[in-house]
This record gives sequence, C-alpha cells and structure tokens, in this order.
Amino acid sequence: MDCFIKKIFQDRVDEAVHNQFVRFGKGSYEGRAVISLRKNSKVKLKGSFEFANDFVLLVSELANVKFSGVILSKKPLNLQGEKNKAGLHVYDVSEIESEKVREISDKVYFMLLDAETSELKLKIKKKLPKPGKSGEGKVNDKFCQFEADLKFYEKIKQAFFWDVPGGKKIRAEHSYNITELIMPEGEINFEKIRLKTKRKGKIIRKLKVDGREMREEKDFEV
Repeated sequence: MDCFIKKIFQDRVDEAVHNQFVRFGKGSYEGRAVISLRKNSKVKLKGSFEFANDFVLLVSELANVKFSGVILSKKPLNLQGEKNKAGLHVYDVSEIESEKVREISDKVYFMLLDAETSELKLKIKKKLPKPGKSGEGKVNDKFCQFEADLKFYEKIKQAFFWDVPGGKKIRAEHSYNITELIMPEGEINFEKIRLKTKRKGKIIRKLKVDGREMREEKDFEV
C-alpha cells in the first residue's frame, strides 16, 4: 500500500488520488494531508482525514482483521445497512474483513473504520470535516490514529515516509497550489464534469525528521 501523496511524487496518479482533489478549485491550500510518526516501544501514526483510506488499506495488508465503522461511497456497494445522505451511500458496518476492504477500496469515497488486534489498533473519526480554504479552522491531525508493534515500522514508513531514510519522530504536511482546471471534453452533465475535472498545479511537501527540516516540490495533474 502506498499513500496518495507517494503516488503523486512517483507519477502514479490513479482514481483514488484524483478523488482526493475533487473538492478543490483554483487556489493555494496550506496545511493539507498532515501526518506524523513516532517510534518508541511501538509505532504510533497519526494523520488528518485525507489519509483515512490509506490507514485502513495499510491495516488490511498488515493483518487479517475485522473492521467496524462507516463507509461512504458515491456508488452503491454490495453491503448491508445502506443509508443515503447528501448524495452519498452510507454504510454502517460491524464486521468487514481485510479482504473485502481491499476488494471495495477503489469504489469507495472514504472508509472511516476501526480495527484492533493484539499487535495493532486503528481508530478513525466517523464524520468528515467540512471543506474549507486555507486558514479556516484548525486541521485535525489526529483524525486517524494507528498504533502497531515495531515489526511493522518499515512497512509503515515506506507507505507514508518513503523519502525518509529513517527516524524516531517524523512529520509531514503539504500545500496544494492549483493553477488550472482541466474539464473533460464533450461532457454536458454538470455533476460528471465536476467529478471528472482534473487539477493541475504543484504540491509542496514539508518534512521534519528528528528536528531536521526538509522540503520537496512536485508538479502534478490529477
């Protein structure tokens, strides 16, 4: 599992990456996709809401567990307990296994799920923050919280901090500078235009590794 930020920097944009940017128009957006890692007796990972799906997918690959919580989808899924809210299919699930999570991962909007075993614990809040521009409110960088045994450290680091040699205390936050909206040709349905429009611009990745600051930039079209 590679997080959506890693995919952008490695030129591997897919639908999951695109979906992260549907809510954005032109402009600069600071303090996005905030994530931190601490390594002591265990590995502790915390992140803002953007990483919810990545946290869930990572856990599904580390262990065969049963998740519970809420799944939001723009398309109907073959799951029980469906409700419709604000144009989304909302599913309250109590026992969904790792294999099923991986199976539906490319169809969902957000997976706000919890899981726990003797080796790991995942907690994600169940209500997404409202869209807002830079500077509007404080980013909840503890929206997703994950704790795991040290044996998982390398896999966790590679998924979210692939560009860092190592460290006991790592933090990253990102700025999006969207300069152009590329609309699909020939499409007349407003909602489809909104969902299919690509964003072009630059992402700035600010890292702090054991007190040392680093910065990377990448042009993108998603």
